[in-house]
Amino acid sequence: MNNTATRLITLIFLLQNHPNQKASDLAKELGVSLRTIHRYFDMLEEMGIPLYAERGPYGGSSLVRGYKMPPLVFTLEEAVALVLGTGMVEEMWGELYRESARGALAKLENLLPEEQAREVAWARNSLVAMGMNRSDLKALTPTLEKLRRAIREHRSLDMSYQSNQLPRPTQRRLDAYALVHRWGWWYVIGFCHLRKEVRTFRADRISEIILSDATFSIPSEFDLQTHLKKEQQAQPQIKARLKVDADAAWLIQGNHSYWENVEEQADGSMIVTFSVPTLEWATSTALAYGPAVEAIDPPELRQRMVEWLDVMKRKYQ
Repeated sequence: MNNTATRLITLIFLLQNHPNQKASDLAKELGVSLRTIHRYFDMLEEMGIPLYAERGPYGGSSLVRGYKMPPLVFTLEEAVALVLGTGMVEEMWGELYRESARGALAKLENLLPEEQAREVAWARNSLVAMGMNRSDLKALTPTLEKLRRAIREHRSLDMSYQSNQLPRPTQRRLDAYALVHRWGWWYVIGFCHLRKEVRTFRADRISEIILSDATFSIPSEFDLQTHLKKEQQAQPQIKARLKVDADAAWLIQGNHSYWENVEEQADGSMIVTFSVPTLEWATSTALAYGPAVEAIDPPELRQRMVEWLDVMKRKYQ
């Protein structure tokens, strides 16, 4: 469906949802000229969609009272987006929303015109997203269900949380604000009563969740998107540099998106730069390439590599 058809559909929705709009405002909303808006009015009338206009300083254009746009008028791309969206919901949420996603998809496909239905069938077989969860989604489902319920009902919860910084789990009371999926993991964000601040917890590290009868209200000043941006900016970053041997350079070329910078050297070797939150993460990344790489910076990374390799050597002797 071309841009004109899409704008006509948008124009109908604008007139239906907000009657008595001035042509100049509609032109600005659609990003077209005033002359084009009047041409669109003529096209709608030719299509049998009833319009009327009121003159005067408070006048404007509207659909005839009682007219409603037929449901499910989608462009091909919009129909595909809806289908792909239901597929991603099922992939990300598993059992929690599987039946709902499939039910919505079945209703959509049953009501779509033939052209959209063919496009949707093609998309389902050709545009597939998989492996979005890095943890076992089936095992994680009971945890996600309790977290979702706590968020929906604004109920505080008690949980056992295994941090990667401590050897044993700690008991926490949490006012859960939101569930967030990023980097292949599920996270819950909320106010931690132990730390007295908003914290982020990885869902697969949570166990023994108990919903309490205590309720809470999300502070009016809390905005999830703003919090996520600030959290990302505040996260400590270690900038590391590795030298990759020439005969292993193909490994870097095949995974170029991971590195912030790649410098090819005269001898065919490469120096790559990347940023990670912890020294341990940087060490693990370097070790993943075995003897093909040498840690260059920071000095703490070189030292940690030596320490880890020394321990590993003793284990295998």
